[in-house]
Amino acid sequence: MRRAAAAFPLLIPALLALFLAACGRPAPHRQESFVFGTRVEILVAGVDEARARPAAAAVLREFDRLHRTYHAWRPSELSGLNDALAAGKTLDVTPEMAALLADAKRLSVLGDGLFDPGIGRLIAAWGFQSDEFQAALPDPAFLADWRAHRAGIADLLIDGQRVGSRSRRVAIDLGGYLKGYALDRAAAILREHGVHDALINIGGNILALGSKNGEPWSVGIQHPRRPEPLATLQLHDGEAIGTSGDYQRFFELDGKRYCHLLDPRSGEPAAHTQALTVLIPPQAGAGTLSDAATKPLFIAGGRWPELAGKLGVDRVLRVDAAGNVAVSPRMRARLEFAAGIPQPEEVPLPAAQ
Repeated sequence: MRRAAAAFPLLIPALLALFLAACGRPAPHRQESFVFGTRVEILVAGVDEARARPAAAAVLREFDRLHRTYHAWRPSELSGLNDALAAGKTLDVTPEMAALLADAKRLSVLGDGLFDPGIGRLIAAWGFQSDEFQAALPDPAFLADWRAHRAGIADLLIDGQRVGSRSRRVAIDLGGYLKGYALDRAAAILREHGVHDALINIGGNILALGSKNGEPWSVGIQHPRRPEPLATLQLHDGEAIGTSGDYQRFFELDGKRYCHLLDPRSGEPAAHTQALTVLIPPQAGAGTLSDAATKPLFIAGGRWPELAGKLGVDRVLRVDAAGNVAVSPRMRARLEFAAGIPQPEEVPLPAAQ
């Protein structure tokens, strides 16, 4: 059975209240699109329609540019780089691409290599590069070869704007990074347009600006096995939240679930986590970190507290393969769990490294 990504894996009915007028105030201006393989939504409050509409439209244009520029599987600047790497060549890239690749490589190191945007060949072997993937396992010989000759973003060589690789097996796929970067770009664009109250949602990766008519933006965290919230929380100015889940892109074969979150070490989907959510406080690159940090923490399994310390992330919610909920103390303080959810285990985190 093939399952596509949920339209809004993080935002759920709690968000519907955002569309209603509060205390007689107008509902936020709302624009939607479909980009990055998911639905995106911009909610703008605090300004009139004449200012909100062009600001939201500018954000959606930027999303479209990023999608076209950094698509790994269609003709794009990024696919051109991947062609060069496969041929053993170096390539001059734009300053933006060089900066993105360097930052993704940095985050990969912090995540012990479990977040690895250089495993495009492995993603393709599992079929997860396509919106219409099949319920089929990769060739065992490919996986054995992958484990014996593993390649990834650590092999990438970046010298200014010149990019090469120590291995021709490297293929860059920024799917686990780009939505977060797009959140940060959206926040910058909205501020440039004089908008200081907004909620930006890219398929469940969310960044909040200001408030909704004086009230915090309220969002829900999707239960990984039920069509209902696991918990809700209120986002404040500059905060970002991201979730990785095995319910977003997966297939089932012979009763086993195979999700798109691949462990670069084994070459196989991680199977010990159902969902993992991080909340990032206001800081430069909050959106980017909210996207990238969930992948290594999801894949790390029981080591997630240790890795959270390395990444400097202290607000984490994890649901393991058995459905048990664990939460860091600072995240627990922000959450209101839904009725019927068993008391979560509170797990202290080591100091940030």
